[in-house]
Amino acid sequence: MRTILLALAFATATLGTAQACDVKAAKLEEAIAAKSQLREAANKQTVRDLRTLRDAAIVLETYGYGSECERVVEIVQALAANPDKAIERGGDTDEEKAEEVLETREPKAPPAEAAPPARKAN
Repeated sequence: MRTILLALAFATATLGTAQACDVKAAKLEEAIAAKSQLREAANKQTVRDLRTLRDAAIVLETYGYGSECERVVEIVQALAANPDKAIERGGDTDEEKAEEVLETREPKAPPAEAAPPARKAN
């Protein structure tokens, strides 16, 4: 009986590992190296976006969101395989929108508690 339980535990652990999100399968860096358009200076933002998506997939996997991670990996692969489409979609030049995005990326300090009144020097 103990052997059967150990075999079941091993099988369960093996199946759980097999379903982990494979971020390396996206082969993003290889795709960037292979596509001359992605290496052009004008498309730096698109490459940054692709790397950000890849990093997001890693975070999703870390927190146990395997199916979401797989979906993000699929998106990265699709965009990297078709740089024209990625560059076209990523061509938003709205400066106000860019400023909003930058502002949301900055860490925010917790609200300050009411400070005690300052003492007057004698």
